[in-house]
Formats: sequence, C-alpha cells, structure tokens
Amino acid sequence: MKANWRKYNGAIIPLEPPHIQVKELKSEIQEIIERENVFFARWVSDFDSKKQTNFWYVIHDSPMQLSDYSTNTRNQIRKGLNNFQIKIIDKSVIEIEGYDIYTSAFLAYNTLLRLKSKEVFLKELDGEWEFWGVYFKGNLIGYSQNKIVDICCDYSTIKIHPDYKRMYPSYALFFVMNRYYLNDKKLKYISDGARSLVHQSNIQEFLIKKFKFRKAFCHLHILYSPKIKILINILYPFRNFIKIVNLNLFQKVGIVLKQEEIVRKQLNE
Repeated sequence: MKANWRKYNGAIIPLEPPHIQVKELKSEIQEIIERENVFFARWVSDFDSKKQTNFWYVIHDSPMQLSDYSTNTRNQIRKGLNNFQIKIIDKSVIEIEGYDIYTSAFLAYNTLLRLKSKEVFLKELDGEWEFWGVYFKGNLIGYSQNKIVDICCDYSTIKIHPDYKRMYPSYALFFVMNRYYLNDKKLKYISDGARSLVHQSNIQEFLIKKFKFRKAFCHLHILYSPKIKILINILYPFRNFIKIVNLNLFQKVGIVLKQEEIVRKQLNE
C-alpha cells in the first residue's frame, strides 16, 4: 500500500489531514482497493468550503484565552483544572495503564463498534503520536492520543474513565490541549475528526457548544470494490428500511448506505 493510505474498518483512508488534497487518480485508488482487499476507499476534497455541505470536520482554528469562553464554561474549566493535572506523557504509560481506561469508557458508549482486544489496542499506539494524560491524585484516569501532521493536530482518540466525568476532566483536558497547540505551537487548526456516521457524536456537539469549535464543510468521496459497488446499488433503494432493523449487520450496512446517500446528494447540490 502507498504510504499515504491506511486500512480502517474494512476500508482505506488517507493518512494525511483533510486539508491536503489526495493526489492519486481514481484508477490508482482502485488498484489499492483491490490489492488490499478492502470494501472501499474514502476521502474528502474542498476542505473548509465556504459552501455548506452535508459532510464536515469539527475544527478549531483561532487561539483563545480563558477570558474568551462563556462564564459558565470558564467556571467548569477552572473546576476541572483544580481537580485534575493535565500533562504530556510517554507512550509507555498508555501501554501499561491505557487499556483499562479505554475499556471502561467504551462500555459506557451506545455504539455498534466492538471492544478492541488489548493486542489491537497496543498495535494502534504505534506511530508518531503525542499522548496526554489526565491525572487525579496521581492516578491516570484519562488520556488523549493526538497526531500532528503539517499545520494541524488531530485529536484521534480521547478516553476518560466515566467515574470522573462529573468532575470536569474533559474541560481541563481540552482547554490545556487547545491552548498548547493553537497558542503555543501556533498550528493552523486542531480537529476532532469527521462527522460521525456510526452514532451521534456528543463530544463534537460539546466542543462546538462549549469550546467554539466549528464545522469545516467538505465533499465526501467513496470508491468501492466492483462487487461492493453492485451490492450498494441493489441495497440503496432499501436504505431507510435497513437502518431501522436493530441487528448489527443491518446497522453496519446502513452506515455504508448513509455514506452513499451523502455522496449522491452532493451531486445534486
């Protein structure tokens, strides 16, 4: 596989952040799909378009001080900072303590995703990551796994033990990280990722409401393997029925059909 693509949940997606245009031709991407035996490739174009679309990334691109937030949010940030210590940590800390936090956080979700094995969890720590720890009385209770590429930082994975959520750890974590990457490092933007199609993303709504993140609109592109393309065309007319069937397989197919619906609607915009 070319170095700028990676496998993700049966698909391939770009390794580079969304503001960097995918360079491969569709024929080249199709070759990668077939060689890697995945269902489809997914990427975006026209990142941070002035025109509103039905696909987006949730980003923040302006340095801020504590005084820039609402009174309520400032109070919650202060409480979080008083309760927790936020600092950059070594990967070895996550290797030893992170899986228990991940498991506790995951089991509190309502999601179609499956709990990762510890082997998979550890493998996904490989690469150029920056790790932040959330500490309560000297004990790690949360972490963030971030990737800096070019002019941006992606908040790839954030997990906080649910027992501590009412003590405002996420307020402290986001405030310290945002200040570090935007104010101190002077990156162009930070990102919490793309619009979630698996489940409603409470964290993205939280960031928009509390921390003044915004939607950076873009256009979604999907390229399927030939067999999957045929299947998508057959199932697409039944997408509204499929998405209400409360079975895991139907729900997963429904997510792929939702992607297809987004792409088709773009053609009519």
